[in-house]
Amino acid sequence: MDNLTVILGYGATGRNVVERLLARGDAVRVAQRSRPADLPPGAQFIACDGLDSASLDAAIRGARQVVMAIGLAYDAKVWRRVWPPLMSHVLSACEAHGARLVFIDNLYMLGPQTAPLTEDMPLTDRGAKPAIRAEVTRLWRAAAEAGRVRVAAIRPPDFYGPGVGNSHLGDTALGALAQGKPALMVPRADLPHDFAFVPDIGRAAVTLLDAEDSAFNQVWNAPCAPTRTPRELVALAAAALGRPARLQSLPIWTLPALGLAVPSLAEVADMAFTFDRPYRVDWSKWAKAFWDDPTPFEIGIPLAARSFARPLLAAAA
Repeated sequence: MDNLTVILGYGATGRNVVERLLARGDAVRVAQRSRPADLPPGAQFIACDGLDSASLDAAIRGARQVVMAIGLAYDAKVWRRVWPPLMSHVLSACEAHGARLVFIDNLYMLGPQTAPLTEDMPLTDRGAKPAIRAEVTRLWRAAAEAGRVRVAAIRPPDFYGPGVGNSHLGDTALGALAQGKPALMVPRADLPHDFAFVPDIGRAAVTLLDAEDSAFNQVWNAPCAPTRTPRELVALAAAALGRPARLQSLPIWTLPALGLAVPSLAEVADMAFTFDRPYRVDWSKWAKAFWDDPTPFEIGIPLAARSFARPLLAAAA
């Protein structure tokens, strides 16, 4: 199929990309280890293990483009074991089949910064997860520079959206508010912090799929609504839910100790530089090339907050 796009990973962003492509009649194939329970009609599925090069090659065969939207367990040991060979296998399969690659990346590899994050900042090797993402970046850049494959990486900051539980604005924050509890967050309440809306990330991925080759072999920071503080976002969510705007921030220094009981918190501590200072993303490059109207928080936050309330209302009915 000339317009076949393979989506590697069916998490929040992968799902949104699939929905957008199907809505306009494109052929879509989802590839991951197990078939999603909510795979929409019209989407193909193929079981795929990204650490098995033959499996990945079969999944990408026939595709014109690939969206890599894979999310691994938030564990540095898993990342070290999986990310480099996974990226190498994806690049090889895309090269073999002449498929362009849109990579849903992040901003970890830029390390601690005090200025707004730009695409041309140098990579860091400070910290386990940032160093791994820097290594992955070097892998795709080397393949692109060698002419093996065309890659466009889009880098969102922390993300949020309807039904997105695994986020600083997910289960423990907006989800807790929906249950009448305080929002529990790691980012400091009154520090400006950028968040990207998952549907905007999906829209950006499709924009790159539709772009000319000149948009590839480079990095694009994802578009975000104007920067707000976590406290302001919790207030928007609370108003939408009709709940008190209660917010509890976890002090950074407590994370290693809390991680003894909740390992994911120890992993978050490794990324303290993303929430111990203002965290802003400069996405002016994107705005000049494509579009500049990301979803306002006044729309996105209520949508996300109410998505956590709906299951509670259904259970009470």
